[in-house]
Amino acid sequence: MSDLPFTLDQLRILKAIASEGSFKRAADSLYVSQPAVSLQVQNLERQLDVPLFDRGGRRAQLTEAGHLLLSYGEKILSLCQETCRALEDLQNLQGGTLIVGASQTTGTYLLPRMIGMFRQKYPDVAVQLHVHSTRRTAWSVANGQIDLAIVGGEIPTELVEALEITPYAEDELALILPPSHPMVQQETIEKEDLYQLQFISLDAQSTIRKVIDQVLSRCGIDTRRLKIEMELNSIEAIKNAVQSGLGAAFVSVSAIEKELLMGVLHKSKMEEVVVTRILSLICNPNRYRSKAAEAFSNEILPQFATYSAVKEKKELTSLELEPVEIVTPHAAGS
Repeated sequence: MSDLPFTLDQLRILKAIASEGSFKRAADSLYVSQPAVSLQVQNLERQLDVPLFDRGGRRAQLTEAGHLLLSYGEKILSLCQETCRALEDLQNLQGGTLIVGASQTTGTYLLPRMIGMFRQKYPDVAVQLHVHSTRRTAWSVANGQIDLAIVGGEIPTELVEALEITPYAEDELALILPPSHPMVQQETIEKEDLYQLQFISLDAQSTIRKVIDQVLSRCGIDTRRLKIEMELNSIEAIKNAVQSGLGAAFVSVSAIEKELLMGVLHKSKMEEVVVTRILSLICNPNRYRSKAAEAFSNEILPQFATYSAVKEKKELTSLELEPVEIVTPHAAGS
């Protein structure tokens, strides 16, 4: 076939409609008029000689042919972006883009510091940080939409063979109390003491909540006996609630460094119980690896690694961080 029956612009429009759910919202997201979008779709359907959308409902629904074209179209557009980034690399880190992914806690508290260090060294490289659930982040890495990611949840089984997954760091989940709590005076918190506390936690379906429950159960603690006073949807909300004296909580140590220094939260030591999870570094070995991604991997990642013996952990100094474009949903996750 000498002439393709579609253009890249038509594939972008198809993807936008599928993502936004309507022709109007797709047109708004692409900064074009709705009639222009409709005309492109009509031309595309005529060129392919198949209907791409069921037009009966209020929401734009893809037909079987539409789903098939979208599946291949996303791969084509991803390769186009990869090609552009490879060409940008010819400028030897005097431009280009680095796209890093992370699950919620990691993306909020760890990655901004890492990106700040990278930006100080390579100020001409544009950096994006995409913060989503571990599952969504892993799929984005697999599809080539993200260069690399650090996640704390479980990688989808169907992606384990396709991704390069490396244990990167141990993340301690600390028991925190308000400084005024009577148990702060105790050198260690015993297992039975936990059943007397009122806990503030994330939703029972969140990955971090499940990890904590699993580790506590392995340590002989009956999580069903823990008194959950309230469930909140973010780590920041939990920290504020604990500071206000509303209860105790388990949170990542990386999320409370500032509060511990200020003395507004107390980290309690538990007898014979250390709650940790492993953070994983994931990338797609079959995708093009930009020079920016190589530089980030070789020069920044080793300074924060705490798991691999071959990666030296260095003391970090206070940094003046530059603004970073962060793409993140509102819901809390792993």
